[in-house]
Amino acid sequence: MPANHFNLLKTSGSARAGELLTAHGTVPTPAFMPVGSQATVKTLTPDDIKGLGYNMILANTYHLYLRPGIDVIEKMGGLHRFMAWDGAILTDSGGYQVFSLAPLRKISDEGVTFRSHIDGSEHFITPELAVGYQEKLGSDVAMVLDECTAYGDSKEKVQQAMERTHCWAERCLKAHTRKDQALYAIVQGGMFPELRRKSAECLTQLDFPGYAIGGLSVGEPKEIMLAMLGETVVLLPKDKPRYLMGVGSPEDIIQGVARGIDIFDCALPTRVARNGALYTAQGRINIRNAVYKTMDAPLDPDCDCYTCRTFSAAYLSHLFRSGELLSLRLATVHNLRFLNNLMRKIRESILNDTFITFREDYLSGYETTDEETRVEQKRRWLSTRR
Repeated sequence: MPANHFNLLKTSGSARAGELLTAHGTVPTPAFMPVGSQATVKTLTPDDIKGLGYNMILANTYHLYLRPGIDVIEKMGGLHRFMAWDGAILTDSGGYQVFSLAPLRKISDEGVTFRSHIDGSEHFITPELAVGYQEKLGSDVAMVLDECTAYGDSKEKVQQAMERTHCWAERCLKAHTRKDQALYAIVQGGMFPELRRKSAECLTQLDFPGYAIGGLSVGEPKEIMLAMLGETVVLLPKDKPRYLMGVGSPEDIIQGVARGIDIFDCALPTRVARNGALYTAQGRINIRNAVYKTMDAPLDPDCDCYTCRTFSAAYLSHLFRSGELLSLRLATVHNLRFLNNLMRKIRESILNDTFITFREDYLSGYETTDEETRVEQKRRWLSTRR
């Protein structure tokens, strides 16, 4: 990986436009990564993803470790060749997935023992193994193994997990050998500002090529998430990429960019798409609602995706009401293209030094999901991961 893994080109307020340099191409930032946990973005081919404007995706080490197995992918020539994707790949270490299996895992300073959610088989992963697996996968960006905590955990528990995360980060850094792969640290600290600051200060001293912010958007109210983000990001190096993990709603991306975030990922856009929830410039809509049953016009006339260029909202509503598989693909195409267009507009506004105006105009016309509903939806989804 080149020494200048990240080039900062322009700022507008705290918002940043840059370039992430990887072994599989340059990624303009701010960037959103579609999630392909099991070496696939659900319902789409690699050509689809590229056609939607993306050149970086996320895959998950935990899922790939369980099936088909890291050694299988290595034998097939690495993750890029295995899934026929020639763009950049970031692999999560799987820490979040492991720690979401609360009844099925046991944590020690050495590592974590867990039982597979697939067949109940027992496994043990250390920081060194997590790095080794990602080196075998051959991703462009790898993540350290960290210990995640839940919203509402005590300060004592969060501090213990944070300190273990710091220890594991050092071990990951020592174990990492691939020169064509960047390894990012993950700042933790829960909802405690002083712990967030301590974590950022500790990890930046280790001089990683990039820094992620973990443990947010885990069920906490949005104002708390933004407050913790603000406490953290100002302490991260200005010349290195900043990655906010697990955040992907349009309004949260804009707020993250406004605070200096460069990279985002989230399964939300593709997950809600498969449930008939589609993004528009006015907010998220449910295509199953009666108003769309006879709407002889594109879902979003301002969208240039294949779905909106080709089909009426009435047809898309019919597909969902009929349970047709095509509905899942067309909705996913729309949501991902919508987000890609949003990232392009954000970047252009930063380069033109008009981001503050863009942010105000966009958010004033965008109706967000009400907070009570959002938190409840997040709680239900998280409960399915445990």
